[in-house]
Amino acid sequence: MGIDKTKHFVYLTLLSAMAITLNIIESIYIGAFTFNIRIGLANIIALLTIKLLGWKETIVVNLMRVVIGNLLRGLIFGSTFWISMGGVVLSTIALILLDKMGSSLMFTSVISSLCHSVGQVLVVIVLYNQPGVAALTLPYLLATSIPMGLLTGYTAKLVLDRIKPMQKKGYH
Repeated sequence: MGIDKTKHFVYLTLLSAMAITLNIIESIYIGAFTFNIRIGLANIIALLTIKLLGWKETIVVNLMRVVIGNLLRGLIFGSTFWISMGGVVLSTIALILLDKMGSSLMFTSVISSLCHSVGQVLVVIVLYNQPGVAALTLPYLLATSIPMGLLTGYTAKLVLDRIKPMQKKGYH
């Protein structure tokens, strides 16, 4: 493994650890608002990963955050795990497609947030055979996904702006 591959692996590992940590902090210490609405702090790391390392690494970071985050909370392969996985899979697909299309970080973040909510609701419908849950929860989830997506997108943009000088100096 050459120096560039080693550095790349270290960045991937650090971003994964940050995503897992933010996921656990938000789940345990911050908690959810009404209707299980969360800020989505770990999504900031997904946005950073796709800009810094690429789409393959974003998939790794997002899968690691769901699998290890749920494993550490003792929720692996329960309904919470699958609901989270459904959200992260759909939001990651949106994130990759929008990044490839050259969409702005803010737009990408909002659409990814919306897709996360849709993915979660789809899994709930399948797990519990309750299609009516979409009519009850989806409007509220989608309405709250927009400000949460703006918040995480704005935060990711601030971080990227702060590390640009480091990248120019060769730290990346």
